[in-house]
Formats: sequence, C-alpha cells, structure tokens
Amino acid sequence: MSTLPPALFLPGPTASGKTACALALAQKLPVEIISVDSALVYRDMDIGTAKPIATECAVCPHHLIDLIDPTESYSAAKFCDAAHRLMTEITARGRIPLLVGGTMLYYKALREGLSDLPQADAELRAEIDRRATIEGWPALHAELSRLDPAAAARLAPHDAQRIQRALEIVLTTGKPLLEAHAQRFPRPLPCRPVTVALVPSARSGLHARIAERFKKMLEDGLTDELDALRQRYRLTPDMPSMRAVGYRQAWAYLDGEIDGEQLLESGIAATRQLAKRQLTWLRQFRERWPEVVEIDCLRPDVVDAVREVMIAGRG
Repeated sequence: MSTLPPALFLPGPTASGKTACALALAQKLPVEIISVDSALVYRDMDIGTAKPIATECAVCPHHLIDLIDPTESYSAAKFCDAAHRLMTEITARGRIPLLVGGTMLYYKALREGLSDLPQADAELRAEIDRRATIEGWPALHAELSRLDPAAAARLAPHDAQRIQRALEIVLTTGKPLLEAHAQRFPRPLPCRPVTVALVPSARSGLHARIAERFKKMLEDGLTDELDALRQRYRLTPDMPSMRAVGYRQAWAYLDGEIDGEQLLESGIAATRQLAKRQLTWLRQFRERWPEVVEIDCLRPDVVDAVREVMIAGRG
C-alpha cells in the first residue's frame, strides 16, 4: 500500500468543523472533495444537511453531493462503487482525493468491505411498514427481540430504519444479523489512506456547538425548507431522507405533533445522539486502523493541526 497514491480521510462527528478543515486543506493541496455523507446526496435538502454553499464548493471540486431526489434511496454499496471510481479518476488527474463526512458506515464499508446481505425486498419492507403503522415500532422491536435478541438489544424501540432492516434480513435469510454480517468482501483501495479523525476533548464543547448549529438551522428556515420539499416531492416520514436528524423533528413540528420549543429541544437531543454514535464508530476505527491520527476538534488551531498531519502523511 505504501506505493499507492495518497487519499486523505477526514471523519468526525457532526459540528466538529470538518468543512472548515477541508477548505483549509484545499488552500494548500490540490484536492478534490468526496463527500462521505448519506444526507448530502439528496437534492434540495440544504439547510438540514449543512450542505456546502456555492462559495465553499467553488474552492475545489466536490463530489457525491446532490445525486438523487429525496424520494430515492442511497446505500453503502453505491457509495463504495462511486468512491473507488472517483479516487482512481482524481489521482489520474494528478490531484488528491479528500474524503470528508460523518457517515461512518461508509468509511467502514470502504476500508473493510460489505457483507453479502440481501437487497431490499420492496414487498417485505412495505409489509413491515404497514404493520408498524398499525402496531407501532415498539411492537416490531419486540418481535425482533424474539427473532434476533442480540440485534434488538442494540436498537432503540423507535429506531424505525434499523428495526426494519434487521427484520428484513432475519426474515429473508433466516439468520441473525451478526451471522448475516459475518462474511465480508473487502475490495482493495486504489489509494493509501491518510486518516485524521476529529474528536472533541470535551463532550460539553461539542454539545454547545451542536446547540448553536441547530438553532441556526431553524433561523435559516429548516421548517420552511421541509414544507417546500413536502409540496414538491411525494414524501413520507419513513423514507430514508426524512429520517435524517433535523428533518424527522421538523416533520413532527409541521404535523402539529410538537411545538417550536419542543422542535428545538428534540432536534438538539437527536443531534447529540448522532454525535455519540459517530464517536463510538471513531473509537472502533482507532482500534482497527493503526494509522489513524486523532486531533481535538475544539483546539483553536485545529485547522493548522489537521493540515500539518495531512501534508506530512501524504508523502
């Protein structure tokens, strides 16, 4: 792998400053950014995804943004195919791939391969959704507990997306989730990864950033954006795009289920939970991938620190 051209990986939790670090790197290195974000693939979902604005995208080429409508779905397999192709094309142009984002499953799939899991079964998924509408997701979580206790123990009773997929897998394969995931098929990377993970030295500092960020999203018109999306597309709250943090809470607000204060509180709480999951992934990455360098995203010179490590590590 030491003979391969470098690719810079910049994972981190939400609100850790990944965009600022990436744009700073673009001032010093000939990079092209590959988004590692499952929400940025959706068109017209800009405020709630903190999508880079036009001036930021003008600094260097950005890839895997605005690919599909919010009614469609994306997957780790599609991301891996696109990322492999883009890394090869970018290095062929004499430039450096810079993979930036917080969808940790995508990093793991890229580095360790994907399980040979069954494709989504539209009929089975529709049946699970129908039952969830009648019985509620906690009831389906209880069913999952009977069929696959280990998978259910890792999921909250209202985690609709993951409960749905776990049930789909166990009902299709007859195997528990861990067994179905066991067989992985790694695909050699076309580049040598140089990885800097942005990790806060204090959760309280990251939580403060998250609160300010979600407040700003509301001030910038998150609920208006979602209202326009619901008028333009045939959306339902169980679609992957609408399960994204922020949009899920804004949907409840537009439906009159919560008020403005509850929207703010629930949005901040959900974002904090997302950051917690992302940090758990990053701890696993540190254990699995010895080259990972961690930098405190709260330090005042974080941009300079990331830039120095990346420049040194690219060789």
